[in-house]
Amino acid sequence: MANLNKAFVARLAGLPVIGPDGDDIGRIRDVVVTMRARHKQPRVLGLVVELPTRRRIFVPMLRVAAVEPRSVALISGTINLHRFQSRPGENLVLGALVDSIVGVDPDRSTTGIASPGASGSAGTALSAPAARYQVVDVEIEQQRTRDWLVSRLAVRVRRGRGPLGRRGPVSIQPWARIEGLDDDAIGTPEHGAESLVERYADLRPADVAHALRELPEVRRLEVARTLDDERLADILQELPHDEQTEIVTRLELERAADVLEAMDPDDAADLLGELPEKDAESFLELMHPDDSAPVRRLLTFDADTAGGLMTPEPIILSPQTTVAEALAHCRNPDLSPALASLVFVVRPPTATPTGKYLGCVHIQALLRELPSTMVAETVDTSLSTLRPTDSVDSVTRFFATYNLVCGPVVDDEGHLLGAVAVDDLLDHLLPEDWRDMDLHDNREGRR
Repeated sequence: MANLNKAFVARLAGLPVIGPDGDDIGRIRDVVVTMRARHKQPRVLGLVVELPTRRRIFVPMLRVAAVEPRSVALISGTINLHRFQSRPGENLVLGALVDSIVGVDPDRSTTGIASPGASGSAGTALSAPAARYQVVDVEIEQQRTRDWLVSRLAVRVRRGRGPLGRRGPVSIQPWARIEGLDDDAIGTPEHGAESLVERYADLRPADVAHALRELPEVRRLEVARTLDDERLADILQELPHDEQTEIVTRLELERAADVLEAMDPDDAADLLGELPEKDAESFLELMHPDDSAPVRRLLTFDADTAGGLMTPEPIILSPQTTVAEALAHCRNPDLSPALASLVFVVRPPTATPTGKYLGCVHIQALLRELPSTMVAETVDTSLSTLRPTDSVDSVTRFFATYNLVCGPVVDDEGHLLGAVAVDDLLDHLLPEDWRDMDLHDNREGRR
């Protein structure tokens, strides 16, 4: 297959990286470049490669044997498995350069010398006064020295600000004609993140959260501002608490309240529990009362108890509900598999705190019954319940004893308050930095 000496980075993203023995090492997720003196082409340092374990590592360009249309081959199968961490002076092409707002100087020759008759000098502002250009893609090209440099940018004329700004056609411009793209300009708040959000569209929330942590802080915030409320809420729930609060507290207050409303109440309570009480109350006051009420109840419980771990929105049904209706609730794609494994049967009201708790039905039991059967006929009244003050150790023993992944939390008066799911328990039991770990975890530098 023919080797390429130039390629656009967006087309490289997702290509497999192959070792000399033909083994699939991982997938390209980005390209790392370093900016140089004014108008000098940025140098490509290497590739960000995602391993099957989801760890992202750095592969220097000197280890790249060939860039092919369908894969990238390495010279050596020996790679450094240290986690990728961007260093000062380094920039991710897709993570930072793409979507940047730049100017194009049509009077500048590709040698960097102003053409005869040019109205401005090399250091003047944008020469197309009514136009703003958004970087769509970046081309890298291999030199005779084997070094790779940024050669051209695909840019789009854009008038107006924000995601609704009018967009023009894409043109390809040599690097020498680009104005306003340097270390000081990259990642400034005016740079959009629409292309990056589009690239994340098909990823699971946990994978987007993982990718966000690789981005510069300003860029991460721009992505958060571009995502819709529901999508951002799902992604925030997969981030460590300190990074959740960093994003939420830097959004506009009303937008942050909307995102908190879209989060699961237990995750929203965990996030607000990390904030000073005054700040948390400010968000709660802006939330709709129907959304803030369960969050306020959860905040009354200690984080290390069943009450602090539970969600107030498991599957709760009345005794007259049919098996067919119960299974329809279990099919809700917004529920985790753990929460979908049990339905809880109560006297009205069915919103927490409910009427008298009657028992539960496992999804396996529902599958064995006729669709027209009422859940009251299959309810298990023998299963023990958790109390909101039970410790994490007690909750762990409960799951181990009864081989469950979800358990009811009931108060002293017999009202169902919510349910603890095993995923929330594991999140609490694992070290705070568990998201940074994988099978090859190592906290030393990458190279």
